[in-house]
Amino acid sequence: MKTQHPHIGLVAVQGDFALHGRMLDRLGVSWRLVRQAAQIEEMDGLILPGGESTTMLKFFSEEGLGPAIRKFAEQGKALFGTCAGAILLAREVLNPPQPSLGLLDISIERNAYGRQIDSSVQQGECPELSRQPLEMVFIRAPIIRRVGDNVRVLGRAQGLPVLVEQGNILAATFHPELTEDETIHRYFLKKVKDLHAGNTPERR
Repeated sequence: MKTQHPHIGLVAVQGDFALHGRMLDRLGVSWRLVRQAAQIEEMDGLILPGGESTTMLKFFSEEGLGPAIRKFAEQGKALFGTCAGAILLAREVLNPPQPSLGLLDISIERNAYGRQIDSSVQQGECPELSRQPLEMVFIRAPIIRRVGDNVRVLGRAQGLPVLVEQGNILAATFHPELTEDETIHRYFLKKVKDLHAGNTPERR
């Protein structure tokens, strides 16, 4: 069994990765900015932040990050995507269609809530993670339109799935790093530690 502490990588090519870093600092977790494919191999958990998914995809293609992230997922290591990160992880992207990493069996619609002016803060329910409603910040957020049979819905807001999980992969259409609530990041870190210790969830 591994004895060293797990390391978290923040994919830092574009977007709000610094705010995830601030949250991890609050939780006392070591992390590192990741901009090169070789760095991914050194991580035990990886966060794909919000931002502009098309810009990230372009960088992924130029720097070879896409194949490295897919390999990371295939090794059963924990991945967490928020907003644009969730778009990148999805199997199908709509409005308009675009390539993705295809690691999570969902269909997701980009900018489904409208423009930046239509961003909002809502109360959502994550009954398996918290007894209390969670504050959820949606910024030009996507909407999950289809959830595969092997995907668990962990959170909903206004009846829509907003936090989903498939094996070692977690995705949120909102920005938990923009709140003071540590629930979602703590859940992801537990996944990282469990996987790091060899307690691998079934990935179907």
